[in-house]
Amino acid sequence: MSSFYVLIIGASSAIAQAAIQQFDKDPGCLGIFAVSRSLPFYQGEDDDSYPVEKSHNKIHWLICDNTESEIDGICHQLKSYSVNITKVLICNGLLHDEGMMPERKLEDINVTQLETILHANAITPMLWLSKLLPVLAGKEPTQMAIFSARVGSIADNEMGGWYSYRASKAALNMLIKTSAVEYARRAKNVKLIAFHPGTTDTPLSKPFQRSVAKDKLFSAHFVASQLLKILDKAEMNNKAEFLDWDNQKIEW
Repeated sequence: MSSFYVLIIGASSAIAQAAIQQFDKDPGCLGIFAVSRSLPFYQGEDDDSYPVEKSHNKIHWLICDNTESEIDGICHQLKSYSVNITKVLICNGLLHDEGMMPERKLEDINVTQLETILHANAITPMLWLSKLLPVLAGKEPTQMAIFSARVGSIADNEMGGWYSYRASKAALNMLIKTSAVEYARRAKNVKLIAFHPGTTDTPLSKPFQRSVAKDKLFSAHFVASQLLKILDKAEMNNKAEFLDWDNQKIEW
């Protein structure tokens, strides 16, 4: 079994936490660099939770508020460790908060929401894609999954609504696809995947779960497990892919 290091950005999210637990148990995983804005609570399998230390077993927590300078600083720090990070999850994402919900009609559009959602869902992941290139470039096959969403598919949009969220994920998909072209020249060992986790039982989806069929509402543990399998099976062909939780391709 080959050994590897993992980088998880947006590590306080439910799916990221589930992935951390699974990587932590993997004997092939030598270390996990978990990046978040603050130290989250570590959720145990028996549903108990407690604040994490900055280092928890092989998990190393790095605090970053996702400004360009702080992202740059984290990437320089990662490069200084001189280890091969071969699996990367970028889990950042925003759909709603206490002051805003997805737009249902054109009259709901406002500049603040558009800017906030686009920044969280497209600009922040793009900054990481940009700064991580020299960290990941090498000889070891490396898979990077960036959390997207099926509603970001322009071809699949038949229902409308959710303007800022759809636009932000569509923009993210284009940024991923474009980045893959340059990564193919400068970091040929890296595979980029836009990942749709499906409707997962997390705070992001809570207001919208009522209309979701029971068998279509997934646990964070299930989605993380599916994603790790997708990374292991990824075809290292220097092309970006848009995949769902079941490893099925989604039209861009």
